[in-house]
Amino acid sequence: MNQRRSPQSAQRGTKARDEASGKRATLARALSKLGYCSRTQAEILIAEGRVSVDRQKVTDPATWVDLDLARIAVDGAPVTAERKLYLMLNKPRGLVTTRHDPDGRPTVYDCLKSFDGLHISPVGRLDKASEGMLLFTNDTILAQALLDPITHVTKTYHVQVDRIMEPALLLRMTAGIMDDGELLTATSARLLRSGDRNAWIEVELKEGRNRQIRRMLEALGVECLRLVRVAIADLVLGDLAKGEVRPLSDSEVRLLRQRAGVEKLKRN
Repeated sequence: MNQRRSPQSAQRGTKARDEASGKRATLARALSKLGYCSRTQAEILIAEGRVSVDRQKVTDPATWVDLDLARIAVDGAPVTAERKLYLMLNKPRGLVTTRHDPDGRPTVYDCLKSFDGLHISPVGRLDKASEGMLLFTNDTILAQALLDPITHVTKTYHVQVDRIMEPALLLRMTAGIMDDGELLTATSARLLRSGDRNAWIEVELKEGRNRQIRRMLEALGVECLRLVRVAIADLVLGDLAKGEVRPLSDSEVRLLRQRAGVEKLKRN
């Protein structure tokens, strides 16, 4: 027997669908979605009374707005959506993944000087000692989908270790390793090549725990010498030179959106 939904229930369902599709968002999130600034920066602007919606000043960052209908302005200047931008960087070792470092260390944004003035953010992070593919975009919906463990988007790493990796160690990585109360698991781990004293392995992850591969290896008593991210889903680093950046092609963006389930989300 079908039950009639209450008006309140229907309204909540509509609100949830609009939020998922990107139509409705809090004002701070809306400014971020439009590519104007980060959510934290937006909260400051709103609290300072510099943001208006439909010509009315708003000071609550949690105010809900309709991105299709609301006229948002900062200091009286209308805010419109920036052109979506998608970049791939081959991150060199030694750079921190942040825009501004309080300790004055070089950051990944030092490689993006030709894109100064654009609000683009990294999709996830690579720690200072790690290298390889790092994506940047102002498409917050795609970025969140790529990072969400529910979407199971695979990240692939090539890792140099300080010993020959026996099959038993690789099996431990896929079976799961407890570290500091967390179960850390690799989707796959296989040997790429071995030398006399070290080896390269390929590790795939579908989750993004902090320093996950390094922690797994440390728990096995294995030292990580180099860690390079070489792929996200079907997007590969290829021969992009270290420290270089390139835009993604339309087909690459479309493939990422499919792998992250963004197109399906929009249809729903």
